[in-house]
Amino acid sequence: MVAAFNQFKCAGNLIVRPAGQGISRLLLVLTLSSIAFLATDEWRDLRAEPLKARIVGLGATTCQRFNDDVRSNPSVRRDYLAWAQGFMSGVLLSRPPGIDEGLDLAPATFDLIGQLHFLEDHCSQNAAADFADAVEALYKRLRKEGQM
Repeated sequence: MVAAFNQFKCAGNLIVRPAGQGISRLLLVLTLSSIAFLATDEWRDLRAEPLKARIVGLGATTCQRFNDDVRSNPSVRRDYLAWAQGFMSGVLLSRPPGIDEGLDLAPATFDLIGQLHFLEDHCSQNAAADFADAVEALYKRLRKEGQM
């Protein structure tokens, strides 16, 4: 009885495999590779440290730059605060339903002047940090205010 064989030429050598077995193994390898790829992709999504988005605008700077700008031109504080409010509004809008619903970004207990002082204090203590990190800390503080 003669079995069917597939012949492949690989780097000058002739490889002979029974028909069907090579294809089955190839499909198995491709399937396992795909599963491994998807698993690593899913793992990337579950990491404790999320990928950071590219932040733009006036507040896309360091705390040191914020400190220097405020020192040289105090009226720019208003512009940084406006950027911070817009940034936090974007964060709030991106939250899933039921998370941070009804969060007030300018509560009476922590008004805009208080928020500006929070940003200034945070940046004076963390000059190497990004200004957006200071705004994130402010957002977390506002969450606490909303829970009181």
